[in-house]
Parts: sequence; structure tokens; C-alpha cells
Amino acid sequence: MKVTQEKLPASKLGLEIEVTPDMSQKAYEQVIQQFSRQASIPGFRKGKVPRSVLVQRMGTSRIKAAAVEDLIQNCLEKVVKDEEIPALGNFQLISSFEELVSQYQPGETLVFSVSVDVPPEVTLNDYTGLTIRAEEIKYDPAEVDQFLEERRKEQATLIPVEERAAQAEDIAIVDYVGKIINEEGGEPQPLPGGEAENFQIELSEGRFIKGFVEGIIGLKVGETKELNVPFPEDYPNEELAGKEAIFTITVKELKEKELPELDDDFAQAVSEYQTLAELRESLEKQYQEKADRETKANKHEALGNAIEKIVEVEIPETLIDRELDNILQQSMMQLANYGIDVKKLYTKETVAALRKQSQPEAIENLRKSFALKEVAARESLSVTPEEIQARIEELKDRLPPDVDLDRLNSALESEMLKEKALDWLAERAQIELLPAGTLEAEATAAAAAAEAELAEGEESVSEVVEVEATDSPE
Repeated sequence: MKVTQEKLPASKLGLEIEVTPDMSQKAYEQVIQQFSRQASIPGFRKGKVPRSVLVQRMGTSRIKAAAVEDLIQNCLEKVVKDEEIPALGNFQLISSFEELVSQYQPGETLVFSVSVDVPPEVTLNDYTGLTIRAEEIKYDPAEVDQFLEERRKEQATLIPVEERAAQAEDIAIVDYVGKIINEEGGEPQPLPGGEAENFQIELSEGRFIKGFVEGIIGLKVGETKELNVPFPEDYPNEELAGKEAIFTITVKELKEKELPELDDDFAQAVSEYQTLAELRESLEKQYQEKADRETKANKHEALGNAIEKIVEVEIPETLIDRELDNILQQSMMQLANYGIDVKKLYTKETVAALRKQSQPEAIENLRKSFALKEVAARESLSVTPEEIQARIEELKDRLPPDVDLDRLNSALESEMLKEKALDWLAERAQIELLPAGTLEAEATAAAAAAEAELAEGEESVSEVVEVEATDSPE
């Protein structure tokens, strides 16, 4: 079997394959035998149909088409293996199948051409000393105080309140009945599920529909109040979104929180540390490390964007399709975690639209990936089995019990190699660290300026049209 290879655009490899007469004859005989075993012809047992009757019943064209199809499949598998072609997939027949069938004669040479996606060649310009801008996330000591305050609230003792009115942060026990206001007039209608007795609610912002908690503040035990509360437009229950409701609320009990002292006893109650100083030190370290990780992630993102702009690579369709699968799968998993029924959301039409919409993102991701792998290859960066195992240990609590370890190892090696390439680039890059929020503010300002410029241009065109209309002879 003779094979001629040719590089094609879009990271494809063209293969011209010349099938030998022996292979051509063998394929035909195998198809005859297969049809003979499967054919059900009156008057003959399966496997005992004479060759001439079989050919007459099945038709020469059908038999030849099956033989050609088998030849293409078997020859491709052999060529990819023998020639050690790093095929990614997406085999496409360049030759016309109908013409091949008409040309095919058992025992004679047959030549056909196919293309296959292969890993692309990567050209990377000078990547040392990249200049980037990234936001620096700084540790805020207030985060530790906020964490400790939240733990204090969790450890609070509830003290009954009788003399004063309800205040923010109190715990109220209430009965309430809700009704929907009829937009067309008439009596308010009962609110489905809008009635409760001995309902406990913390009088903090965001605990219930806006206006409900605010309406309770100021009431004393035993007092009743009628509140007009609008459901927000984006309320999850579409039947209630944007509608007005009336809640009749009776306060039955009030309790205030008595917070524990910030001392060593508190530290022992909420952590494994013996002193408050040790707990604070641990928290400060955690929040500092968190800020450092976020800053590093911002640097890596900026470096990835920078190197994507200097790489030249043609991404094969096979890899784009796989990356689109990954993007959609991650999106579906996130939505499923939010309790959304993805089977209803992801129809055939929406999936097609999402794939088209996500294609630029997929291509950008792949360009970055190939650029970083090229850096790793040029700089002889590698990931050891010990490093991969250490990462698996970090993730083991989040991994499913039936995880495919081979695939996991491969994925982790690829990701960790790209991380090493980004670290290598960061050590040699010119990095300008900016206050958090700077880049978003700049992007917003640029978008507003572009919108204003567009509006100004449209206004100028409108003025020209009006002038021309005024100057036109009647």
C-alpha cells in the first residue's frame, strides 16, 4: 500500500492511499462472505446462497460500495498506525465516494484521498519580557474582623425582649397572612403559600422580600400591621414577579442577640486554637494567601491574554468541537448546581446557538493553551508524577468515587504544565500592578466613550441629511 502525505490548511493532513490489487480483491471477497452469512433468500439456507444468486439479488453496486467503504476504513486505520500519524479525528473523504465505487474493480488498484485533523504547528514570537497590567488584590484586615463578627452572631444567645419595639438584627416570631392585590380591582386574592404561624425571621436586610423586614421593625410584641410589599420583577416565581401583595403581620415574640466576648473561650468554641491571638494569626494568614492567589490569577490571566496575541496557530476543527463540548458541559454543571433543569434549558436549538456563540471563546482558549505548551516545550518545563499525585491529594475530597484516574492524571498534567509556563513568564515579565477595580472601570469608561462617539456620529449624519433635505430644490 502506497501512501503520499500532503500538508493542508487548517492543520489538516492530506493522505493519498493506493490500495494494492490483493487488498482490493480480499475486501470484495470478505463482503461477499458477510452478505452470504446474513442474506435471507427464499429457497436457500443462510450461508449456503450461491455466489451468482447473491450477486444478482444484492446487486453489484451495493456489494462494491460496501467493499469500498471497508477498504477506506481498514486502510485508514492501518496507515495511521504504520505511518505514526498523530491523528486527532475528523477524517474526511476528499475523493467522490460514488466515483470510487464506479472505478472499483476487485483485484485492481484503487486510489483514494482523505484528510485528517492533526496537531497544529505553533509559531511563537518573542515571549520573554512581556509587558502586562494586572490588578493587585490586597489583604484587608477588616475581613478578619468581619469573619469573627459573623462567628459571634452564630454563637449568640437569644434574650427575650418585652418592653421595647423591634430593632434591626433582632429575631422576631410572627404570624402572617399574604394576599395578592388584584390589578383590575376587587378583593385581594389569597397568596399561595403566603401564610405562616410562629415564623422566625432575623430582622436583617435581604432576609425576605424587600419591605417585609422593614415593616416589622418598630413593632412591639402583640402589635399587628398591614404592609404593602411589591414582589421584585426578577422574582423566581414568575406568577408573582412584579405584583403587589398585602401582608398582615402580628409580632408574637422578640429576641435580641447577646454576643459572646471576643476572648480565648470564644476562640476555643469556634476553632481548634486555644487563644484568640492564635485564631487571628491563622485568619490573617488565610486571607493574605487568598489575596496572593487572586493577584497571581490576575497576572496569569493577563499573561495568557498577552501571549495569545503573539502566537500563530491554525486550530483544527476537531479541537474546537472538543473545547465547545467542555465549555457547554461546564456551563451545564454550574446551572445544575443552581437547581436549574438543564434538560429543559438545553434543547437542540439552544445548544446549536450556544456553540456558535461560544466559538470565539473556544478558539481563544485553545490559542492560549498551544502558546503555553510551546513555552513549556522550549524551556524544558515538565510536571513530575509526584507533583500530580500531590495535586490529586489536594482535590480528593471533591473528586467523585468513580473518577477515571488516567484521564484525571492527563488533565492535571496539562493544566499544571500551563501553570508552570505562566509562572515562568511572570518571572520575566514587566508587570504593572493596579488597584482592584481599575481595569473594569477603564473598560466601562471606554465602552461609554465609544457609545458616545457612535451617538455623535449618528447625530452628525442626521444633521447632514437634514441640511441636504433643506437645500434640495422643490
